[in-house]
Amino acid sequence: ADCRYTCHQECRSLIQLDCRRPGQGQGQLSPESTLLPPCSQNVTQPVEEEKPQPLTTQEIKQKIEKYNAKVTNCLLMKLNDDGTYTGFIKVHLKLRRPVTVPAGIRPQSIYDALKEVNLAEMTDKRTSFYLPLDAIKQLHISSTTTVSEVIQGLLKKFMVVDNPQKFALFKEMRRDGQVLFQKLPLTEYPLHLRLLAGPDTDVLSFVLKENETGEVEWDAFSIPELQNFLMILDKEEKDKIQQVQRKYEKFKQRLQQTLKEARGKPG
Repeated sequence: ADCRYTCHQECRSLIQLDCRRPGQGQGQLSPESTLLPPCSQNVTQPVEEEKPQPLTTQEIKQKIEKYNAKVTNCLLMKLNDDGTYTGFIKVHLKLRRPVTVPAGIRPQSIYDALKEVNLAEMTDKRTSFYLPLDAIKQLHISSTTTVSEVIQGLLKKFMVVDNPQKFALFKEMRRDGQVLFQKLPLTEYPLHLRLLAGPDTDVLSFVLKENETGEVEWDAFSIPELQNFLMILDKEEKDKIQQVQRKYEKFKQRLQQTLKEARGKPG
């Protein structure tokens, strides 16, 4: 009635009001006086998605056949005898921060991949650089491959030695002309999501981004990484200052030119 604060009844225990009634001295509003009935029409509440029931082997077989019928390339899904299946997913890398890689080693060869040779362990030297924005990596995975394993596999392919906890896999969806991102839990199975959505990447695609938790976990970074971040931020700050200075220098020149041309003219 006074501060116009409203909340749902189930949120009552989370509310701590400190507004005071006019002329009531130290009187304090009670949460009971500002309750709304649950699911009020003028408040949007997040809707929890119901978890789908596990598919039977026959349902998986039918969906794979339907999926493969829509595939325009040779990236088909294959059903195994034990009920699992394999297929391909494409992951867009949209990393805006530099990654840490081993310094001074040769690129990974096919022999290294087959023998599972980890070149990153051959040197202690490290360097940081930016991966190409929106690079695409194709992975062949199983229906039992989790999001956590996909992230680790991507980092291994690019020889990135950063902590996997710094990264997160998102699913990108397009609805009503809008692009929506949803962070996937580490235990989710990307190939299952690909099967349900079909092969069209406009309906569903996967994106690797920084794990934005709202607060940076600085303990996950090493001292050299932090020093590199400081150098990059310092460079970006200097570049920004120069851009602002050039902008106003041009504005000053145009203003002086306008004043010069206006001298001697009436008005």
